[in-house]
Amino acid sequence: MIDNEKALLAKIADLHEVPMGAYNIRVNGKSEMRHSTAEIEIVPKKNKPGIDIIVKPNTVGKSVHIPVILSRGGFKDMVYNDFYIGENCDVIIVAGCGIHNDSNRKTEHEGIHSFYLDKNAKVRYIEKHFGQGGGKGDRVFNPTTKIDLREGAELTMETVQIGGVSDTIRTTKAVVGDRAKLLIKEKLLTTDTQTAKTNFNVKLQGEDSSVEVISRSVAKDSSSQTFKSKVEGKNKCFGRVECDAIMTGHAVVTSTPEVVAKDINATLIHEASIGKIAGEQLIKLMTLGLDEHQAEDLIIQGFLNG
Repeated sequence: MIDNEKALLAKIADLHEVPMGAYNIRVNGKSEMRHSTAEIEIVPKKNKPGIDIIVKPNTVGKSVHIPVILSRGGFKDMVYNDFYIGENCDVIIVAGCGIHNDSNRKTEHEGIHSFYLDKNAKVRYIEKHFGQGGGKGDRVFNPTTKIDLREGAELTMETVQIGGVSDTIRTTKAVVGDRAKLLIKEKLLTTDTQTAKTNFNVKLQGEDSSVEVISRSVAKDSSSQTFKSKVEGKNKCFGRVECDAIMTGHAVVTSTPEVVAKDINATLIHEASIGKIAGEQLIKLMTLGLDEHQAEDLIIQGFLNG
């Protein structure tokens, strides 16, 4: 890999935070490196681009990394990754994509990830997207995540878009079974004229199933964001969606909630707030020696990490 690709890999793969286990590193549409372990098998698909990640039952404390790097202008990459998590597992999966585009042509990644968690399986899934490069070509990400949680399964999904992404459409669909839990944490930053659309569609199918969605976003300059969520309760269940956004400049943020209760014992909550950075916060930090730009950045970092 060239230096730009190595730098992107370090930004999105969290290799310094999580011990390396099984991994598949994809560069410009091809697998650059792949490694399976005794507990986690990575198998390339035969009929379309992508891999199957198979985690054996009772696997605990292991991790798998599947980063994607694009460094060619005018390139479109599509990949299908399926995760089969056995009973009683407790593992970490680190994904994400980085684009370095020095050209004037659009570079695009579309990833379709499907998760199948068996009974009492637990997964922490980390996904980061990052774009960079000196060209005028767009850097586009369109991730789709499909989730099937069986009895007692738990999935924590942490998604971060950390800068440089021209356009993104982020789609998450989930079916949550008996006593299964889904937690989604989204952090999103847009600047300049970037656009971002987030779509959540969750069906709480099982008894005592639950979902919690926490979205924190910052829209700066003339960027725009659209957040749509639908939570459908079909049983005794609990669902909560929290969407908080900060705007600066001439940005536009739209939040559209939808909750549908199809059982008398379904409890569904949606909370949304959109606002600007409080003037007193800026003034307080500026009295400590920061200029306005530094103070604004500090407030934004604290908000996204809160």
